[in-house]
Amino acid sequence: MENAIVKVENLSHRYASQWAVRDINLEIHSQGVVGLLGSNGAGKSTTMNIICGVLKQSKGEVFINGINLKDNPVEAKRNIGFMPQKLPLYQDFTVEEYLTYCADLRMVEKKQVKHAVQDALERCGVAHFRDRLLRNLSGGYQQRVGIAQAIVHNPKFVVLDEPTNGLDPNQIVEVRNLIKQIATDRSVLLSTHILTEVQATCKEIKMIEEGQMVFSGTLEMFDNYIEPNTLVVQLDNPPAHDEILKQEGIRSLEQIAPTRFRLGYDGEKKTAQRIAEISVGKGWGLMELIIEKSSLDAVFARLSKKNTK
Repeated sequence: MENAIVKVENLSHRYASQWAVRDINLEIHSQGVVGLLGSNGAGKSTTMNIICGVLKQSKGEVFINGINLKDNPVEAKRNIGFMPQKLPLYQDFTVEEYLTYCADLRMVEKKQVKHAVQDALERCGVAHFRDRLLRNLSGGYQQRVGIAQAIVHNPKFVVLDEPTNGLDPNQIVEVRNLIKQIATDRSVLLSTHILTEVQATCKEIKMIEEGQMVFSGTLEMFDNYIEPNTLVVQLDNPPAHDEILKQEGIRSLEQIAPTRFRLGYDGEKKTAQRIAEISVGKGWGLMELIIEKSSLDAVFARLSKKNTK
């Protein structure tokens, strides 16, 4: 397997006597967006701040592109771009002045600053606002500038904390597309409470609850964490309810329209196949059969222990 861009080993941190995170282990490889999920107070922000070098951990190690963040923070941070939830914008700077300032802070070589700023302006779609004061930009364009400052030094790893907070639906789509675009040649860690954002942008998910990692895997694995347990069928010539309920593997029936039913079942693929075969064989007029998966909200609730069922 390729070397990890980010590697976290046995990460723990406490505030006074309270442990915020305990024994977190994670790796992030290659390009693409990784979602970081967790309830409020789960330890998500603490983990993010430690990975970005904002906070020094109590125990454990963080490696950025193979560099130990604790032992060599300056060199490690050259590979990190960070956009916190509260944007660090100087409202009386123009967009270009601000990005030039950020490039200097990130120790971009003097002769490369102009090119780095131009590239960030273009990639984030704010080049036409280069001379506008930050205070005069809309929320969506301020978010774009926030992302631009995170990538102006061309880092291998970018952390975005709630990047679509407070945006209208059109702005959310624009910022979402921008995130996917910048993730084509770097790793992006996206922290968000909005599960539709995860579904739209992420290829992997890491979830922290009560200071511990409770899930690490692909979006598909997350989506399938809870086994499907309902079928929606449309029957043009439906039989009596009892006839459907007596079929093996069917546990409940809910009529949601005159010819449409939601069937609770045992989750077995063969049960769904059997219902399809019986519907055809007995002339029930099967027009549609859908396996309903659990929503991301249900998976999140289960993992965060809010769902006791």
